[in-house]
Amino acid sequence: MKLATMVPTALHGRVLCLPIALALTAAPAFAQEVDHAAMGHAPPPTEEVDHAAMGHHETPPTGEVDHAAMGHGMPEHHGHVMDTGLPTNASPINPIPSITQADREAAFPDVAGHQVHDNSAHSFWLLDRLETWDADTGTGAGWEAMAWVGTDIDRLWLRSEGERVDGTTESADIEVLYGRAIAPWWDLVAGVRHDFGEGPSKTFAAIGVQGLSPYMFEVGATAYVGESGQTAARLEVEYETLFTNRLILQSMAEAELHGKDDERRGIGSGLGTVEVGLRLRYEVTRQFAPYIGVVHERAYGKTADLRRAVGEDPDDSRIVAGVRLWF
Repeated sequence: MKLATMVPTALHGRVLCLPIALALTAAPAFAQEVDHAAMGHAPPPTEEVDHAAMGHHETPPTGEVDHAAMGHGMPEHHGHVMDTGLPTNASPINPIPSITQADREAAFPDVAGHQVHDNSAHSFWLLDRLETWDADTGTGAGWEAMAWVGTDIDRLWLRSEGERVDGTTESADIEVLYGRAIAPWWDLVAGVRHDFGEGPSKTFAAIGVQGLSPYMFEVGATAYVGESGQTAARLEVEYETLFTNRLILQSMAEAELHGKDDERRGIGSGLGTVEVGLRLRYEVTRQFAPYIGVVHERAYGKTADLRRAVGEDPDDSRIVAGVRLWF
């Protein structure tokens, strides 16, 4: 009884397992046989692709790729350069050539025998303004000039400016200064200044700085100490705007201050005068440039009162024409 019962049961289990085994065996085949037409896809090609007919140069390589022949660099694998079999101390294929004396001479040409911070002497002469204008009392003329002689570090400076009206020198000065370079584009100057013109002449000891500030402003600041405790200071600022390489607008401002009254020379203590000007020049050559401009000068404080006392206007505006020269 037990045997009869067990046999049908075993057979029944094997019959149930047979369909499951057949299904598992056929599953990969069904997975590979995809009906592309039913899915809207184009059927895959079943024959060999003719690369020449498709415009390809050749069939894709099936063997090892020769990267060196293709001009590629050394192949990499996961960020690491593959071993090429070359020794670690091997020379590069194209070594960098050594620097020769000819290369050095080409990089640092001779600049007319002038080396940086050498001891040879040079000079520069500039007549920055030589101009004339029409004044109420006659024709006016003015000048401002500077020059230096020396080396890159130590120089002798000459500076002068003044005005003449109707053949009479109203005010003028000349300065002789020793200059020492203290920073790139900056000199410390010290020397003497001599004033002459209307009233008695005066001599002052001078000390100051001059140079090129950031944003290309030319700056000069000088303090003076004269006879009988007379003191003064002068501040000048200039800036040049290039419209073209030859057409240049020069803007300038100059202020003078005095420590004591000097009525014989028409000077009062405090802020004496402020002069501003615009001059448009055309450089026919770098050394020769005619210009036209407008200048306004105003006196302040006691200096203005002294000018009114002798019938002069403390404010003066004028149109000027002149020339700029240097060599």
